[in-house]
Amino acid sequence: MIILNPAENSLVSKVERLLSPAAVVGWRRLEPWAVARAELSGSHGSVIVKWMRLHGPGLHRSESWRLRSEVAALGFLSEDLGVRLAARVVAADLAAGLVVLEDLAPRVALDGLLRADGAAAHGERLAAFARVRGELNAVTAGRAEVYYARRAALGAVDRAADCAGRFAGFREEGRLQVAALGVEVAGGAERELAVVLEELEDPGPFLALSNGDPEANNVLVQAAGAPDARVIDFEFAGFTHALHDAVCLYVPGPAWLSVDGGMGAAYRRALAVGVPEAQDDRRFGFGLAAACFSYMLLRLQRLPLVDGRAAGDDSRVQLVATVEAAARVAESFGVLPGLAGWGWRVAEALRRRWPDADVDVAGLPAFAARRR
Repeated sequence: MIILNPAENSLVSKVERLLSPAAVVGWRRLEPWAVARAELSGSHGSVIVKWMRLHGPGLHRSESWRLRSEVAALGFLSEDLGVRLAARVVAADLAAGLVVLEDLAPRVALDGLLRADGAAAHGERLAAFARVRGELNAVTAGRAEVYYARRAALGAVDRAADCAGRFAGFREEGRLQVAALGVEVAGGAERELAVVLEELEDPGPFLALSNGDPEANNVLVQAAGAPDARVIDFEFAGFTHALHDAVCLYVPGPAWLSVDGGMGAAYRRALAVGVPEAQDDRRFGFGLAAACFSYMLLRLQRLPLVDGRAAGDDSRVQLVATVEAAARVAESFGVLPGLAGWGWRVAEALRRRWPDADVDVAGLPAFAARRR
């Protein structure tokens, strides 16, 4: 019998009830998340356990929909579609806020490999990262009704929020922060932004399942041999514009100062298998640029936080790089010229405000990590 603190002993007991007759003989927390790897008795191997955190004494966090979304999405992929792009659900007690998942080890998170070895050492794994994101979108496009039937059986769900509403408040706050910086969205850029939001709210053939956080930390790959990528963390899963999942291939996410836009071709080829419209340069470029500008506004709502940090903090360079990358995507596809010009003006204003961030971001190596 393993000996843990009272809270974890209670979790172990719940897992054993779900997996009986298997017993838990090893337990390792995967900090800082509410996740553990449980070793099971006999030939049962190991599983991954996720549970609801506590927000204050004795209170479960209110976002119980997260585990419900994860269970629905993983069941949809493995049972309804019969694909192996993510883990299977082994068992679940949603009333207790507990889910047991297939252990995808020995795969490891791609971001850890990139930090340890640099992007140049993992070209095949980066390609697998881009490809699995496209495959996830391709295989689920047009299957929203199947997913939402499964999801609704687990509790109420807001389909509109999944598609476009979840981050609307953050985008609007980003606009306000940029206006306070003196670079308000106006004229042609404002008209284009309205069209961008229409595209994201009504994706048409690009409506597909996303895990909701398409960064390198949420893709597991083999550290040696074939990349064999799998997507993890579906707590924010929902059907949305597929090209939200491609943004991380062109625009640096929170962990990076730079990315490698060349990976986008692998994503696009995989997506086109299920969404032929992705082969149309204009259609694909417009949707991608729309998603990139949406993400740019989402990140700009952090402006007061970043502004309050000490000179030289990497988050300043990261925000400049994010804005310029979004503008560069629009220019490269010849779309949204008003927003592209506005993006470059925002970046210029940030460089003036933060002389320490006035660096050549284009000269940074792919997946240069942001120091935290």
